[in-house]
Amino acid sequence: MPYPFAARLAKDLLETAPALVRLPLSRVPFSAKAALIKPLLSLLLAEEAKAGELDFLAGQWVGIEVKDLGLSFEVSFDGAIKIQAPASPQVQFSANSRELLLIAAGKEDPDTLFFQRRLSIEGDTELGLMVKNMLLAIDLSRLPAPVKTSLNQLANALVALEHKAEPAWA
Repeated sequence: MPYPFAARLAKDLLETAPALVRLPLSRVPFSAKAALIKPLLSLLLAEEAKAGELDFLAGQWVGIEVKDLGLSFEVSFDGAIKIQAPASPQVQFSANSRELLLIAAGKEDPDTLFFQRRLSIEGDTELGLMVKNMLLAIDLSRLPAPVKTSLNQLANALVALEHKAEPAWA
């Protein structure tokens, strides 16, 4: 039994949206990407930084790769958030945008995605676990309302589209 038109459209949207963003994003200089990423992370991690909970990152680099968007960067902390182009991080987190969005919105558990091989963590395992646990403890309610609302709406739409894109017999 073929998928209904709306389900096929939703499935196509889920598969092609990252590809549509990838090319324009690849044209943006790394410095411009870093100029957007750094303040967002600084805002998100402000309480942890103030409480000294990021001190374990001093001299350590955590790589983040959003595979389907072709976006990679490294994050460290030395009294302030630092961002750099990919080099040789001590630990590397890799996933597609879908998985990272669902983790950020609290809709998916990173451990589940790791065991399903939809989230890759390579390198220093202990550092990776410390980063993962610290990120899971972040209270997303402190994000500005428009950011929090957008994140939740996008994640909810993604879950709904995925659900509709499944064949009836799945």
